[in-house]
Amino acid sequence: MSPKTLLTALLTTVIALCLSFSAQAEAVRLIFAGDIMLDDGPGRFIAEGGDPLLPFADILKNADYRIGNLECAVATSGKAFDHKIYSFRAKPSTLPILQGRFDAVSLANNHSGDYGSDAFRETMQHLEQSGIAYFGGGRNLSEAHKPLWINRKDLKIAVLGYNEFKPRSFEAGADHPGIAWSEDSHVIADIRAAKAAGADLIIPFMHWGWEREGKPSERQRQLAHKMIDEGAALVVGSHPHVTQGAETYKGKPIIYSLGNFVFDGFEDPAAKRGWLLRLKLDKSGVIFWDTLAAQMDDNGTPHPLPGTFTPCGRGDEDEISACQNP
Repeated sequence: MSPKTLLTALLTTVIALCLSFSAQAEAVRLIFAGDIMLDDGPGRFIAEGGDPLLPFADILKNADYRIGNLECAVATSGKAFDHKIYSFRAKPSTLPILQGRFDAVSLANNHSGDYGSDAFRETMQHLEQSGIAYFGGGRNLSEAHKPLWINRKDLKIAVLGYNEFKPRSFEAGADHPGIAWSEDSHVIADIRAAKAAGADLIIPFMHWGWEREGKPSERQRQLAHKMIDEGAALVVGSHPHVTQGAETYKGKPIIYSLGNFVFDGFEDPAAKRGWLLRLKLDKSGVIFWDTLAAQMDDNGTPHPLPGTFTPCGRGDEDEISACQNP
């Protein structure tokens, strides 16, 4: 090889590496957490001066945007729903714990409406005053189905939230507040609308599946595949209070349930172990994703578990790997 040819080859390699590093630097780092419940044990811990998110504070800080599922009303008003075994209502004084740690929360779950419409409205007001965005719920049906728009590093991401676990009476209506219900035709219409509105990537965040079931149902699988067929870049889930594994479909990851993140009151060891999902995204979709194990103590505080192997993968691979938690 002549010196000129060698120099050209070296320059080509350097340029390729620079472009690769540049693309990596421009990747958007997103975090999804599962169920966050700030009543009961976590609420008492906060009232005593505790911070249930402190063990994960540095990990949460190292992301461009953080999203969780808020599994309770945050209010002082309202009356507990008559036909539920458990109803959750956290004090507004708990919200500073989320500030600076979570940028947005989903309201699309089976506990947002536990204390009625007044408490639901109050929850939205407290979130707005705290500078925390919300989605999957709103003051009417149209608001409840609006995407959470994330604009970072020239990437436009639409996150949609839906619940499909009873009671459906929490669903928003044309003129009353509530959550977005997971009706297939509505979900597909929302994905198409987000695509038409210019979304580079669309991420449905689902509240679904049977409680304490460690594997997704056929219903979950079918809907997840349908959403990806319609253009979703990945699908993330919560609700069963346990993790449910992951798969790839057409090269796109589906994390069926992240389990609990801040929650107490469970004796089942599986319900005390959740995952934090970390994503690196660009306009092509998911570059890399992994899950970090979170072990909840008696207060419902999650703690990292270094050395634990949990699911992870790359955007150019169809197989799920097991990555060791740092």
